Amino acid sequence: MDLFYEEKPPLAKRVMPENLNEFVGQNHLVGFNKPIRTMIEKKILHSMILVGPPACGKTTLANVISKEFNLFFIKESALTLDSDSLKKIFNISSQKVLFIDEIHRLVKPKQDMLLGPLERGEIYIIGATTENPLFIMQPALRSRVFVFELMPLSDEEKKKIILNAIQKDRFFSNYDIDFENNALENLIKSSFDIRKALNTLELILLEEIKEEKKDKKLLVSNEKISLILQTKETLYSSYDGHYDTISAFIKSIRGSDIDASLYYLALMLESGEDPLFIARRLVILASEDIGLAYPEALPIATSAMLAIERIGMPEGRIILAEVTALFAALPKSNSAYMGLEEAIKSVKEEPVMKIPPHLKNIEIKAFGKEEKGKYLYPHEFPNHWVKQKYLEIEKKFFTFGNLGFEIKLEKWHNSLTGNIEKEKKVDE
Repeated sequence: MDLFYEEKPPLAKRVMPENLNEFVGQNHLVGFNKPIRTMIEKKILHSMILVGPPACGKTTLANVISKEFNLFFIKESALTLDSDSLKKIFNISSQKVLFIDEIHRLVKPKQDMLLGPLERGEIYIIGATTENPLFIMQPALRSRVFVFELMPLSDEEKKKIILNAIQKDRFFSNYDIDFENNALENLIKSSFDIRKALNTLELILLEEIKEEKKDKKLLVSNEKISLILQTKETLYSSYDGHYDTISAFIKSIRGSDIDASLYYLALMLESGEDPLFIARRLVILASEDIGLAYPEALPIATSAMLAIERIGMPEGRIILAEVTALFAALPKSNSAYMGLEEAIKSVKEEPVMKIPPHLKNIEIKAFGKEEKGKYLYPHEFPNHWVKQKYLEIEKKFFTFGNLGFEIKLEKWHNSLTGNIEKEKKVDE
């Protein structure tokens, strides 16, 4: 066998596990009595979404599941999956697993097309995404799938995968492969994800083989690792890097540190993050952290997201920079968010209050008697406001913040509702 003249897939592809026992990592899903192993052992498959950072095993696990169930495996990307392709897949007579990579990019009309075949049991869907599916999948589809989060591979798990690959590969298993001191650890640390580590290892070994050593001994040296991995890594491709960086970005804007916010934005963009992912987080931040202190933040963030979608990169980074710097500099308020949390707490922990009769949509007939209150239409009164009962029991959930536009808003609201004492405090 000659690897140089015979067309071969890369090492990472050649040594993919054939069954669950060969799969390394994600013990919280595939370990004893864990959900995916239980599905396989009981021969009861359910559609699922696998959420996790790049190169944590989403595609590999989906492939293993299809093999364990002896199902036809179809791999598609949400970016290229069109309606005609879906119809052709549905028409395949054999039982099948449709793996949809980047399922967070699957538009809702195509999500709708999956509902019927899923309901009839004609197909199993396994989706892969790096984003929270609760935000990007319609409720009808979410209710038909399980969502499993995949964790980053530990260094020990990566080491096991690399050593197993050397032994399993039908080409490299013919050689005596050794690692220089700390070379294996260096390969893992420098590559950051297992796919790159395996492909880097393959390049080093092929270079060694070219030297035509008679004893078939190959050495993986630190020098050759550094030579191949010339590009500077940002650690962003790791699970911690991906989620910690977006967390640091949001917290820096919340903390009004413009320079830190722009640094983390640069780190994400240079690491290849989807600019729309960043834009969506800015939309959330506009309401959660700026809120009523500057209500225009929400339409600004929404417009920025639309602009980035229309313009794309690299120019889209300028839009993100502008919004990031602006939001970091703006006054902050979470009063609306916290008010909602207080209202939710009341709904969960206390008896649900009855809706006052005058606020109901229709007349209520109980025991032959009509119950109807007199609703006062605010627009018929001065300043479009009139005092009337809106809750069965008066409750206080919302408190105004003391920055930006919210100061004016509170002053207006107090003058409107006759809260004179509070209005005086605002003036002071």
